Amino acid sequence: MRWVSFRDGAGAERTGLVDSGRIQALPPGETLLGLLGDDGERLASAADRASRDPADVVALATATLLAPVPHPPTVRDFYAFEQHVRTARQRRGLDMDPDWYELPVFYFSNPYAVTGPDAIIPIAPGSQEMDYELEVAAVIGRGGNDLNPENAESHIAGYCVMNDWSARDVQRREMKLSMGPVKGKDFATSLGPMLVTPDELQDARKDHAFDLMMTATVNGVEYSRASLADIYYSFGEMLAYASRGTRVEPGDVVGSGTCGTGCILELSLVHGSERFPWLREGDVVELTVERLGTLRNTVGSPATLFPLRP
Repeated sequence: MRWVSFRDGAGAERTGLVDSGRIQALPPGETLLGLLGDDGERLASAADRASRDPADVVALATATLLAPVPHPPTVRDFYAFEQHVRTARQRRGLDMDPDWYELPVFYFSNPYAVTGPDAIIPIAPGSQEMDYELEVAAVIGRGGNDLNPENAESHIAGYCVMNDWSARDVQRREMKLSMGPVKGKDFATSLGPMLVTPDELQDARKDHAFDLMMTATVNGVEYSRASLADIYYSFGEMLAYASRGTRVEPGDVVGSGTCGTGCILELSLVHGSERFPWLREGDVVELTVERLGTLRNTVGSPATLFPLRP
């Protein structure tokens, strides 16, 4: 199943099943988040209703899409691709930390800053070094605590493309203070264009992930290319770590972290900033993951910055 959330002509948030380029919409008031919470039976039942008797039918190409879950309870972003971590550390003169191979670390991002496809993303306040990050996100379908890595993936409702927008100069200053990323990250996270249920991906299974090509372009020029199969930690391992001593809940978003070559920071460290400059107002960033679709956003004008101490 492929699900989207969208805004209808009256401005209401709606959800529907994608089939043959059309959205077969559920009645107003039903949300994708409201269909989660079990092992997928609610989603399957809703898909059957949407297929047999849709409340509305909307062309996917003309719909105003939102993030699949526009208001997730939490957003956790991991750091799970070795190539990205290794390259960034090498360029700072650092070896890989042995703990990285034992701890699938993450940070909490801002659920209030989640945006969807085609949204304009203002440059973070005070930043001159705007960047994208090419990722895949899992959305939790069934809550739980202290999950076992071997079966934690059964708690996933589906996957989507994720852009973890980053203000590198702000992030760099914050993290020198042993905190962060904080304001270097929490101004925008884009998700979309649709939520794809795990059954749609099983034939692409490779080891502990899926062999799905991931690419990023800026103004039509390819910048990034990798496979989700290159990920070091499985989503099951990441979910299990996230749930240690606490809970994950339906609608929670779990990001993979940046794939190898998946951001300007990494590319500029290897190939130079002249070839890969920071994003500027008007740049169009398209992140594509095979079977999950293309997440397109445009960089907007800088957000207003008021000094903390004039």
